[in-house]
Amino acid sequence: MRHFLVTIAIATAGCVAACGPSKPPRVALGSSVPDFSLPGADGRTHALRDYTGSRVLAVVFTGNTCPVSQLYEARLRKLYEDYREKGVAVVAINPTRPAALQEADLAYSDVGESLDDMKARAAYRRLGYPYLSDGETQTLTRQLEVVSTPHIFVFDQARTLTYDGRIDDNPREDRVQSHDARNAIDAALAGRPAPIARTAVAGCPITGLAGPAEADGQRAAANPARVALEMAGPDTLKALRQNGTGKLLLINFWATWCAPCASEFPDLEATYRRYKSRNLDLVTVSVNDPEDRAAVLAFLKTHDATHRNLQFATSDVYALQAAFDPQLPSPVPFTLLLAPGGEVRYQELGELDFTKLRRAILANLPDDPNYPGLQAYWSTAVQ
Repeated sequence: MRHFLVTIAIATAGCVAACGPSKPPRVALGSSVPDFSLPGADGRTHALRDYTGSRVLAVVFTGNTCPVSQLYEARLRKLYEDYREKGVAVVAINPTRPAALQEADLAYSDVGESLDDMKARAAYRRLGYPYLSDGETQTLTRQLEVVSTPHIFVFDQARTLTYDGRIDDNPREDRVQSHDARNAIDAALAGRPAPIARTAVAGCPITGLAGPAEADGQRAAANPARVALEMAGPDTLKALRQNGTGKLLLINFWATWCAPCASEFPDLEATYRRYKSRNLDLVTVSVNDPEDRAAVLAFLKTHDATHRNLQFATSDVYALQAAFDPQLPSPVPFTLLLAPGGEVRYQELGELDFTKLRRAILANLPDDPNYPGLQAYWSTAVQ
């Protein structure tokens, strides 16, 4: 699970000396913007020289998987729209090393942090500002001594640093009191120093900046004893449809003889592992004949399916499907997402589109008290 990282800073250029060794360093105010040439989500390579005509350059380090960055996305978009006609260039930089992401880093996102993932996010959220990747080398990230996201730097027309720190003083937009980045940009446009030149940064630590450059690809070895298979009759299936778990419930109907079912099963398991810490449960229901129980259990053990697994208890497939729901389609795979109490929030017949499924899950998970507003972020369409 993501945790806040807070960088403590003071409004002077000498933070490294003044703050002591326990606090992350900060690039000196008055420093020149480092040169860069980075690939963008728009398919182009963007270089510092592309922004020479801008009166002010605002560089924002952000990302796909950080929930704090997600809460600031609309504000960043508004910043770009409000200032682009005033000669301000807003450039977003993704500093995360994609190969270093662990499953736990993905609990708040539909996608990861690769350039393709950035393209998907930019298209889905209709991001108009440049969104560039520094994740492979993290060169610019290290030059500007960024350790968490979101983090904004404001450079004046001479491309010297006039402000660095938070975008504003509260991840909850309705509680913002101090618009620090906007104040700094306004001052730079007027040729004045920023009223506050440096602020603390609170957000997500940058994956891959310290520690291993690649994620540990080995999960805990499967323990066959942990995988169970329950034979399900009409009463069990009726209860399943009502979803009395108190959680968001993902149900997948499948069979060992169904090639699309087998093909999507690893991604189904990965999706469950991604969100299970956030109140998602998964139940698989095999429509195999009861005599196939050994083969079904062997398949589930291969995939370390330690959640609840059911198999039709009789060969009367249609009657058991009707016990779950008279409207249940006969073909498999078929997947439903149920709210507590049984309301259908998403369903898909055929092989899953996992991007759509993950977005539906994120839109229906309860708000994390650490990041209020995320459910609204995922459930609100961008116009």
